[in-house]
Amino acid sequence: MPACPETERFAALLRSLKNRSGLSYEALAKKTGTAGSTLHRYCRGTSVPQDYGSVHRFATACGATPDELRTLHRQWALADAARTEPGTATEAEADTDVVEVVDLVDGDGAEEPEAAEPGAVAPGAVAPGAVEPGAVEVRPIRPVRQSRFRLDQFRQGRFRGVVIGAVVLTLGVSAWALTTDHPSSGMGTGSGGGSATDGRLLFSAACQPVVAMGQHDACVGEVQRLLHAKGADIDVDSDFGPQTLRRVTAFQVFTGLQPNGVVGDVTKKALYTSNVRMTVWPPAKVRQHIRAVFTDAPDAAVAIADCQSFLDPLHILPNTNGTRNWGLFQISDLRLRELGGTPRQALDPEWNIRAAQRLWSKKRDFHDWPNCERAVKGAATTAPAR
Repeated sequence: MPACPETERFAALLRSLKNRSGLSYEALAKKTGTAGSTLHRYCRGTSVPQDYGSVHRFATACGATPDELRTLHRQWALADAARTEPGTATEAEADTDVVEVVDLVDGDGAEEPEAAEPGAVAPGAVAPGAVEPGAVEVRPIRPVRQSRFRLDQFRQGRFRGVVIGAVVLTLGVSAWALTTDHPSSGMGTGSGGGSATDGRLLFSAACQPVVAMGQHDACVGEVQRLLHAKGADIDVDSDFGPQTLRRVTAFQVFTGLQPNGVVGDVTKKALYTSNVRMTVWPPAKVRQHIRAVFTDAPDAAVAIADCQSFLDPLHILPNTNGTRNWGLFQISDLRLRELGGTPRQALDPEWNIRAAQRLWSKKRDFHDWPNCERAVKGAATTAPAR
């Protein structure tokens, strides 16, 4: 079964897209470049991809709409965060053998059997060819049930250790966030950081030292309200999800802070005192400027930007390996260094569009954005001969 509710909801979205598309896992594997067995695990909720790129390729291959892509990205971020919680990844991995066998027997009728992977035979099962045909259907069942029983006993026996580990990890993460978003000199509750009585909710006892991804409370709502007051396009719903993470990270870039996406003391103070404005170009202006720069492939360039960032100049996509993609054309950290740019420049739509055009001009194609090939299908992506 799925390791947690977040993973289950994420898997349900993938299954819905897959079933609606009518494509088999084999067909999707060819379109996405991801093994069919891996896609099957994603859809069953027994595995969460480490980067969003594979999710995006799967969704676009299934014909997902922009709204569905936004929802899917949000749910992937929550599932990925839950996957890294203490005990979750280990239990999910431990369940893999049990779930794979049960799925092949009790499938929902819309999924084809997957070929067994090397080493996937449960403990005690007899390899094919070593028994008589009549015994093949019966003998693998007993090891699976015994394995599940032993696994449950093992989980119950280590419950206390998992709880202790969760507490230790939580304290460690909080300490890291405080050290990466805290002033070098003392910032107490005086004029620098504020106090519980100066009207600054984020510095009151009602809020945690660090406001971060996954929280849902009035403190998150205060962060969103302050960002919105600075011109940011953000929903004030008190839910610290992917949209809030992107806006917090962009604000930190604009104010010269470490862009870690968490709201500690320094970021809190900046939210109350900074004069930074986060207004951006509207989609119509973005399209117009892209067409003016990509004169040889205007339609394809607009389609690429829409696929990558939904034409949002402040779109920031964090990857689980610590890197990020920035701005309209989602320029990666690696490409940003090659172009001699900075995150601040990448969030400037003018600079981002020009940088993307420089990347395109190297081979006069959009090879830097392979995940959006479907978005430009039918558009002219090759410049006319000169």
